[in-house]
Amino acid sequence: MAEPSRKPLDNQAADKKMMREGILRMALTSEARQRLANVKMVKPELANSIEEYVIQLASSGQLKSALDDEQVKQMLLSLQEKKREIKIRRL
Repeated sequence: MAEPSRKPLDNQAADKKMMREGILRMALTSEARQRLANVKMVKPELANSIEEYVIQLASSGQLKSALDDEQVKQMLLSLQEKKREIKIRRL
């Protein structure tokens, strides 16, 4: 019984993934997509947050042109700097 109900969910997940990849393909240059793929291998949560941000920008119409590698680098640096500010002091 689980098989028939799982197929529509799999199709929905596949459709969502294809839409996501399509938006990223239009919103990023090939170099930027490659950089994001490299980051995703090492820090998947960081890459996912960048992807979500780019998709949000593209969906709201705030992107005038595709983001290039330098712009993706700046996004990555700004997100990493925020995470580095947290310091734990032990007494």
